[in-house]
Amino acid sequence: MEQREAPGPGSAEALAALAAFGKMLLRLAPVYLAGRMGLSLGFVLLGLALYAGWQAARRGKARSLRAARLLLEDEERHVSAAAAGLGTSPRELPAWVNFPDVEKAEWLNKILAQAWPFFGQYMEKLLVENIAPAIRASNTHLQTFTFTKIDLGEKPLRIMGVKVHAGQNKQQILLDLSISYVGDMHIDVEVKKFFCKAGMKGMQLHGVLRVILEPLIGDVPIVGALTMFFIRRPTLDINWTGMTNLLDIPGLSSLSDTMIMDSIAAFLVLPNRLLVPLVPNLHEAAQLRSPLPRGIVRVHLLEAKNLQSKDKYVKGLIEGKSDPYALARVGTQVFTSKVIDENLNPVWNETYEFVVHEVPGQELEVELFDKDPDQDDFLGRMKLDFGEVLQARVLEEWFPLQDGGQGQLHLRLEWLSLMSDASKLEQVLQRNRGISSKPEPPSAAILVVYLDRAQELPLKKPGKEPNPMVQLSVQDVTRESKVVYNTSSPVWDGAFRFFLQDPANQDIDIQVKDDTRQASLGSLSLRLSRLLSATDMVLDQWFQLENSGPGSRIYMKLVMRILYLDAPEVCFSPRPCVPGQPDTEGSTLAGSSVDAPPRPSQASPDAQFGTESVIRIHLLEAENLIAKDNFMGGMVKGKSDPYAKVRLGGQTFRSRVIKEELNPRWNEAYEVIVNQVAGQEAEFELYDKDIDKDDFLGRCKVALKQVLSSRFVDEWLPLEGVKSGRLHVRLECLAPSPNGAELEQVLMVNSLIQTQQSAELSSALLSVFLDQAANLPLLKGSKPPSPYVSLVVQEVSHKSKVSRANAEPIWDEGFSFLVKRPHVESLELQVKDEGGQGLGALSLPLTQLLAAESLTLDRWFPLTRSGPTSQVLLRVQLRILLSQHSGVEPRSAPSAGDEAESHAWGPGLELYTGEDGDPGGASPAQDLRQRLTHTDSNSELAEGPLGQLQLTAWYHTDERKLVVVVHSCRKLRASSKDIPDPYVSLILLPDKNRVTKRKTTVRKRTLNPEFSERFEWEMPLEEAARRKLEACVKNSVSFMSREREPLGKVHLDLSQMDLSQGRAQWYNLKDDRSSS
Repeated sequence: MEQREAPGPGSAEALAALAAFGKMLLRLAPVYLAGRMGLSLGFVLLGLALYAGWQAARRGKARSLRAARLLLEDEERHVSAAAAGLGTSPRELPAWVNFPDVEKAEWLNKILAQAWPFFGQYMEKLLVENIAPAIRASNTHLQTFTFTKIDLGEKPLRIMGVKVHAGQNKQQILLDLSISYVGDMHIDVEVKKFFCKAGMKGMQLHGVLRVILEPLIGDVPIVGALTMFFIRRPTLDINWTGMTNLLDIPGLSSLSDTMIMDSIAAFLVLPNRLLVPLVPNLHEAAQLRSPLPRGIVRVHLLEAKNLQSKDKYVKGLIEGKSDPYALARVGTQVFTSKVIDENLNPVWNETYEFVVHEVPGQELEVELFDKDPDQDDFLGRMKLDFGEVLQARVLEEWFPLQDGGQGQLHLRLEWLSLMSDASKLEQVLQRNRGISSKPEPPSAAILVVYLDRAQELPLKKPGKEPNPMVQLSVQDVTRESKVVYNTSSPVWDGAFRFFLQDPANQDIDIQVKDDTRQASLGSLSLRLSRLLSATDMVLDQWFQLENSGPGSRIYMKLVMRILYLDAPEVCFSPRPCVPGQPDTEGSTLAGSSVDAPPRPSQASPDAQFGTESVIRIHLLEAENLIAKDNFMGGMVKGKSDPYAKVRLGGQTFRSRVIKEELNPRWNEAYEVIVNQVAGQEAEFELYDKDIDKDDFLGRCKVALKQVLSSRFVDEWLPLEGVKSGRLHVRLECLAPSPNGAELEQVLMVNSLIQTQQSAELSSALLSVFLDQAANLPLLKGSKPPSPYVSLVVQEVSHKSKVSRANAEPIWDEGFSFLVKRPHVESLELQVKDEGGQGLGALSLPLTQLLAAESLTLDRWFPLTRSGPTSQVLLRVQLRILLSQHSGVEPRSAPSAGDEAESHAWGPGLELYTGEDGDPGGASPAQDLRQRLTHTDSNSELAEGPLGQLQLTAWYHTDERKLVVVVHSCRKLRASSKDIPDPYVSLILLPDKNRVTKRKTTVRKRTLNPEFSERFEWEMPLEEAARRKLEACVKNSVSFMSREREPLGKVHLDLSQMDLSQGRAQWYNLKDDRSSS
């Protein structure tokens, strides 16, 4: 056998030359491609600059990693060299070298080195079995995500020094660990679907980790819990590989490290803490995770001087100025000041309040930047440990800017102590009135809410547990708890903090919601003035939830502390002032009635007020749409998944998606308030829903002028921009009526034409003209407020303009709302200062409008939670929205006898009689609801012995469904001493299966239940006419029993009824043994 000769020296040189030539061609490839694509030389130079910056960043990170590893590998040699003045800088040495109270912990490092491989095994298992599946499930594009390599390397985390803080608290052990991780870890990931590989190879993390062992207990394991956090943000440096190499490009490098650092800070930098309980049932967990602060530091950012000029012009020949702003940071608490344009001596006069937990330890860091369109230039920074502020109580100095900056920064810092009694509250409020604070008013107290758990929350769906979460609100600040899944007795174990400006007049609002549907599970509003009189200003108890179940309650601990500055009086005015007295010289007599013009008795809206129109848009169906879903390169034709976008009056609505259908039926309705503005159009656009980009299926338009003139448009519109397809729409301009008697008919019609796909239809239009206010309360320091008004009806809100520095503001604005059920809704109005302070409120039930002449109120309304004479002038009018093309027969007009008995509610009103027979015991809203459900065309039907049931049976032609509305029952007969809990069961005969059965909800302890519930059966009209409807009223005897006590029954032969009209009828209930 012949032996193959090894390549000679000439062959090796040739291969090396070929490799060098190939690398050169590869580097020149971007230049060739840029020329081929016609790009300018600037793009090539930009690419070269980015590549050079990337290479420099990579080399810098590699050098930093090598130096840090050498220091850790031979710590003693580097310390000796530094002591001899050679090599390493003292700043780079371990903490135990520079600080005598920091001790070495070599024994701990040996333990970590021994355990490091096993920690690596645990991390590999965690990443592969827990993290990777979660990432794959988070997005369809990441379904092929995998960890291809996980190696934490051989370099373990090291403890460079330990400092023990002894004697501070006998119930805890407090340690500061100087940690340093310079690891050779190597983690690679891959998304196979996109051939994407990324990872990291090497990382540095340096910082001081505080570890608190508390509470100390008299049983094993002696320590109840372990709390860990970084007092200051640690430093981080990552060496990326693969696609993440791009993160080393200048600009992206600092951005990526900052994002990762923010994620770490969200868990481990004060005020965030990591709590590890060591004993079960640790009741103090929330208090340990979020303890009361040590104090509050109020930082007055006053001014700066002699800052560096960063704005240059004409390539640096002309020197400009800077646009400075400040960034103040304490841990994760960050505030940013306003930008002062073109000024090297800026004046801010802004105030911030920081929560301080650890003193000494936590520090204030203020950085100054020059605002630029691209990247802001650094102007310098200052740092100050809060231990100095605690010692001085009030510290006001010019601080020199460090780290390459020039100039000085003028700050005033005040240490506010936390007091557990309200004796100093008035003094604190008086002092705060003299402080001109921006952007927020100064705080007088802090509130910490420890949210523990809740019990017996209601089930929104039978048999399905809710996913409860809690929203806590104080004025405009809202916090949210975590979501606890599938339980009616959740445990949140969370803590929330609020600053209070006026604790005696503020509330905390608590909403318990089901996270999946955002449905309310209960609410609670608590006056914070209760805490001022409570022992130690603490409430630690169960609170009963409102609008919830009978046993629903929530357990919380609320702690309030007054923020008191224990220092001599300091005047914030440049001229002398008397301690404790506000400076009122030169202030205007806001609210004074001297020489003031007489106030109007009624509002004065313009001629356009109340002339809005309401357009109801019915998106019905489409035909012959284009098939956009093709398969196998277009060889197999599919269909489309169409949906529609509807635009009118600045609003956009989107229909549901109909899967795989070229002739979709939506049957959805939308409502829009429009003004008489020329050129408006109702625009309809159809799309095919796809995973990536939705395909266009056509558009059509209807001029609003056509709808307003004809009042009704029902057309098939051809689709533009496509080859085929047309859309069936119906637009109606609803006629507004000032007659409250029409409301009953409108609500009945809406209940019949309502589709399951659409939101509840509106029955009225509410127009509000906000004229002016009088005698609004003054702000602290006798300053006039800058008020605005927030108006809310259900989920819709509007906001007025701000009237600057005026206790007698004039707004002169109009607002409109669509109202679904006027007899139960209300207008909620709040007057606020632009700083967020409440100035007054008004709650106006719309039943007052229903009782008013022409459904209009025009007068002064007194404000609650305001001054004794504070009031607002409004014109509020309600207009009933009548549909002339609903397809439902209008009810007959009330008889003359009915009119003779009517009063303020209008014609057809029946007097509400309670179950005990006493008239007049109900509220006006109950009177109205009774009238809405009990007045009908056959109300004179002779009453049967078992009572009566009111039903509407109607066939919805557009929906092709049989619709039955169960309105109410009256004068049911109780078969025992107890008042029944009635409900109605419906069956379409002859079938008696689940498909045809329906039932209403149970009404508790009443002989006159109101249901107003709608039920549908999808079937042709011919089949509906052959059916019989059995309606049985039953008593829900008990929760545990399956037996239901029958109270009466009604049999309806639908073949004998006119299902096209839909009229509400009363029917006598008969015994179960009787036939219809």
